[in-house]
Amino acid sequence: MKVALVHDYLNQMGGAERVVLALHELFPDAPIYTSIYDPDRVDPAFRKIDVRTSFMQKLPMVTKHHQPYLPFYPFAMEKLDLRGFDLVLSSSSAFGKGVITRPETTHICYCHTPMRWCWNYEEYVEREQLGKIARTVLPFMITGLRVWDQMSAMRVDHFIANSPVIAERIRKYYRRESIFIPPPVDASRFPFDPNIQAGEYFLILSRLVPYKRIDLAIEACNRLRLPLVVIGGGRDEEILKRMAGPTIQFLGHLPDHEVVRYVTHCRAFLFPGEEDFGITPLEVQAAGRPVVAYGAGGALSTVIEGVTGAFFREQTVESLTEVLAKFDARAYNPLAIRNHALEFDTPRFQRRILQFIEAKMQGSSAHQDSPHPMNDIVF
Repeated sequence: MKVALVHDYLNQMGGAERVVLALHELFPDAPIYTSIYDPDRVDPAFRKIDVRTSFMQKLPMVTKHHQPYLPFYPFAMEKLDLRGFDLVLSSSSAFGKGVITRPETTHICYCHTPMRWCWNYEEYVEREQLGKIARTVLPFMITGLRVWDQMSAMRVDHFIANSPVIAERIRKYYRRESIFIPPPVDASRFPFDPNIQAGEYFLILSRLVPYKRIDLAIEACNRLRLPLVVIGGGRDEEILKRMAGPTIQFLGHLPDHEVVRYVTHCRAFLFPGEEDFGITPLEVQAAGRPVVAYGAGGALSTVIEGVTGAFFREQTVESLTEVLAKFDARAYNPLAIRNHALEFDTPRFQRRILQFIEAKMQGSSAHQDSPHPMNDIVF
């Protein structure tokens, strides 16, 4: 079976890109098709993979500033030549699912979310703090992109959602059913020792951008004079530093072994934003550390209240402050937290993906004539 992988763009590293690497481990001979690729801004593992880009790769400054090229992506994806493949696996939060495949090819999309800027436009503009030019131009593109997004969703044979929240969005915007398979967590990256003494500091590990709501954590820790370590960088870094009091420390980007050290010794991890899924809280739980999260979105699938962490219910400084003031890390069992994270470990993700693919590939002929095709699978 000839397999191709497709991803929106490879010029940043995050949970979606880790999904692509996990899929490539399953199919090591599969090339990765994408719109643009910057090997210096993603995991070095991609350098050993056959990555094939679109015509967009030749556009000036595109890997550093890809947003202005928004109108080009649908054309770029549709021009990728996927003839000769039996299976196409796309990893998509935007354009990857829009590739055109042959009738005999099975296309399975692992959907991180339907396009945010299309279907949650006002919220997207507000949280990204877009400038005047973008706010003026984008509305003229959105309607056309919505039409393309719905049309291209029909090219997908089977959808996999990365969380129950995304499954609902797929149903609403695409009128398609999907199965939920959580993204992979590399639990082996975080050594677990139940006897490790946790420190006094809370931890943020994140890109410093508006929708992550790091400002809530800073303000709450300012009020309570709690130690907070912030690891990561982004366009909000200077703004957040100006907000921070004397108990808050910014460390910027750190090498992986330093990140692991801070994770394994933190009092708890703070997750104040609303994410579609959010892999970082599970990585922290793999180290046996609890999470304090905003109780919405993907956190509801990854944090068990009272067992692996605590929720604050309103996305406000007051709500988070109230939870932090009462938080006691000693009330949580590190082994129970670790075992919960292992439910999302990479080998389990890969096994679920393989089972789904095998069921769909083997049953595709039988289901063509069936009035009740299989819409779900139990793992």
